[in-house]
Formats: sequence, structure tokens, C-alpha cells
Amino acid sequence: MNAVRPPLELLLVHAEGEIGKVIVSGAPDVPGRTVLDKLVHLDEVDDSLRRYCTLEPRGMAQASVNLLLPPTVPEAAAGFIVMQPDQCHAMSGSNAICVATALLATGRVAMREPETRLVLETAAGLVPVSASCADGRCLEVALEMPWSFVVADRLVFTVGGIGEVEAAIAFGGVFYLLVDAAVLELEIAPENARLLVDRGMAILEAARRRWQPVHPERSGIRGLAYLMFMGSDARNATIMPPGRVDRSPCGTGSSARLALLHARGEAEIGSETVFRSIIESRFRAEIIARGEVAGQPAVRPRLSGRGVVFGRETLFALEDEPFPAGYAMADTYGPGVRA
Repeated sequence: MNAVRPPLELLLVHAEGEIGKVIVSGAPDVPGRTVLDKLVHLDEVDDSLRRYCTLEPRGMAQASVNLLLPPTVPEAAAGFIVMQPDQCHAMSGSNAICVATALLATGRVAMREPETRLVLETAAGLVPVSASCADGRCLEVALEMPWSFVVADRLVFTVGGIGEVEAAIAFGGVFYLLVDAAVLELEIAPENARLLVDRGMAILEAARRRWQPVHPERSGIRGLAYLMFMGSDARNATIMPPGRVDRSPCGTGSSARLALLHARGEAEIGSETVFRSIIESRFRAEIIARGEVAGQPAVRPRLSGRGVVFGRETLFALEDEPFPAGYAMADTYGPGVRA
């Protein structure tokens, strides 16, 4: 068997329903001094690894693939980059849970019961992790998320076919457009997933044409990554380009929502919120500290959820592989497909 590239071994993991595969062997080196440098390289210089792993026929829209990296600071156990069909992203709470679970399940980090502590290195900063462990398994992962802050609130703009929309922009590891689902008469429920995606992508694209936020301390993190519909009963529905709904309650989105709630005086330090997803899975979240990012008020959220290992897979491409770069289809992604 003559393979075009070395086989990739992946551990299959999900966090509260959101699939975050983890490459455990075979990944190539990525140029760059820091994790952020490597992310920029994957997004702006060479996206072949991302396409190979995340697009059909080897990948699918409803999953991420996490690239493990050697840490560049002594306190970190590992670094990682989130690869998705649209691009690579700086941070993801659900994927951080999947990565921590994979590191413990494969023995890359020694498991200590009842609690294992480690640090993950991301393009958005260091993420301290506390994993609850028993009987040789990781049962729950708690993350100290990146410092989260509001960029702008009460933004009003017009979206074709929808009308006037009010939104906020906040950072929770990536930049979010936050929209109240009830104002648009949208209910976060599985039967409404297609409607949520269509409305959400239209609003997100309109907002992207107006605003391009840049992290004040990490200029490689820029642009609105996702839209989150904020529902009643702490429901979240994150709409992810080119067009799908996050199956988990969304870690970075929950962090952005907590920053917004705190800025509005609706969430206090230490009070716990249980965020719920479109499939009723849950993340427990609280604000553990107040601080600043480049002079802007910020909060540090702590988020907890379950990671579950459910299989392994090996990816390879032969010399006569007809689709080595992968492909994306509008029947899955909708008319906005760009991959």
C-alpha cells in the first residue's frame, strides 16, 4: 500500500454530544514558535492538513479534529489546535474536554485519582484543567477558560429577509455574535435546527461585513467565529460556519455569554449556571475571577462537562486517491459552502 502521507491515528471522543476527534499519532510538524503562530500558518499558509482531516470523504461537517502539539511552555502538558471544516480556531471548550480526556485515556498524561491536574496550551492562552477520575477513567473535566470580555453590546443592524437584529460581540476564547433567540421568535429545539442554522448564518454573515474584532493582546485571533443564539432556561445554540448547530452547550460560547451577563449585571462571581444544548446536554459554568484584558473588564469562567471515548480510526490516502484535499457539498453546508 503506497500512501501519499503517513497514516493518522485518531481517538474518537465527544464532549456532551459534540464530536472532537484527537490525532494521537502521525501528524506532521507545523511551522511556528507558538501555538498561535502554528494556527495562523494552518489558516493562512497551508490548510491541507485541516482539509484532509475535516472534509469528506475522511471528515464530516458535524465534527472537529484536534491537532495535538508539543507544549512551548514548561507548565503545559500539551498544546492543541481545533481544526474545523471552515478553518482552524484558537480555542473550544468542548474540544479542550475531548483533548484532556484523550490525553488521560492514552496515558500521555498520567492519571491520578480522584483528580488529575494539567494545563493545556492554546492559541487563546493557557487553560488549567482539573479532571475527575475513577477506576481508570476520566469522568468529568473542568476548564479554567480564557479571560472573556464584551467588545460591544446592543448593536442594531438590518439583515436581509429577517429585518432588524440586536446583538452583542464578546470573546470567550474566540469571538462570538450573541443574539437573543426569543426576540427573533426562535426556539432552541432539535426540530428547529435547520431554521436556526439558516437564520443564524444570515445574521452572522451580515455582522461579519460590519465588524471584524481583533484580540487586543493576540492579534492573530480576529473575526467573528460563530453566532450563539441565547435561549431561555440557559439554552445555547451555537451556529458554526458553513452551517450547523453545536451539539454541546458550547464552552467558548458559554464563556462569552457569561461575560455578557456579568457586564449587564445579571451574573455574579461564584454563581453557577447550567447551560443546556439543543440536545439537552449540559455544561456547568461559573465566573471564578474578575480582571482585565488590555484595560478592558474581563472575567474568567470555569466550565465542567463530560468527555467520552467511543472509538478509534486510521486515516490514509493512497497514491491514486481522487480527493486528497477533500470536498464539501452544499446539501450539507447550504449555499454558503466555501471549503
